Amino acid sequence: MRVALFVTCVNDTLYPGTGRAVVRLLRRLGVDVEFPQAQSCCGQPQFNTGYRREAEPLALRHARAFAGYDHVVTPSASCAAMVRDNYPRMRRRALDEGRPGAAAALADAVDAAGRTVELTEFLVDVLGVTDVGAWFPHSVTYHPTCHGLRMLGLGDRPRRLLAAVEGLELRELPGAEECCGFGGTFAVKNAAVSASMGTDKAAAVTATGAEALCALDNSCLMHIGGTLTRTGAPTRPLHLAEILAATRAEPHPLETP
Repeated sequence: MRVALFVTCVNDTLYPGTGRAVVRLLRRLGVDVEFPQAQSCCGQPQFNTGYRREAEPLALRHARAFAGYDHVVTPSASCAAMVRDNYPRMRRRALDEGRPGAAAALADAVDAAGRTVELTEFLVDVLGVTDVGAWFPHSVTYHPTCHGLRMLGLGDRPRRLLAAVEGLELRELPGAEECCGFGGTFAVKNAAVSASMGTDKAAAVTATGAEALCALDNSCLMHIGGTLTRTGAPTRPLHLAEILAATRAEPHPLETP
């Protein structure tokens, strides 16, 4: 089984520790994960902002970078949803617009989409595990991000993985299924609304008293975490991969922001 890590732009640029955590976790589980150097942006910022054709070259690059792999694993529900949901849309749009050449080329992107899985899907559905041998002796609250909840339909996979972590106390997040307000370019174009939604989410997180806020997208954690920092809340945003990668031998050095 050939497995590749699709780390995503946000993680590569701002949160490289998440990518390293995925590699440590998968190797501990016996998966020899590879990192194709040719990978780049999946095209989500362009696609979601309305530049649909401009996203096509990035979809084709994605397909070339991950050709030949059985599974393409990503620690981002948002980017997994972009690839799985929107690459097929891009191909159908090319057909509808009478661009058969583009549609034929995008068939490779659709193939790559079918092999792309979010990290919790890979762990639970492909490897068949929920107890990954993690140890994290802290209280945690979980925010299900919009793409994972609504587009990927991840369901209880993340919670099952968290529940199996030794020492972890999972605390319920009030209004957990409400959007945090990030939404990519939404946070730029509708800053006031985005900030208001983030404030509500941060208040709910603070109410749990949890030491860590867990999610599957660092973009959402960045948005919520910014508000938590400005309000002086001690809760630390932390990607699920970093919790699952922690063990007694290699504990996570949880610190306040």
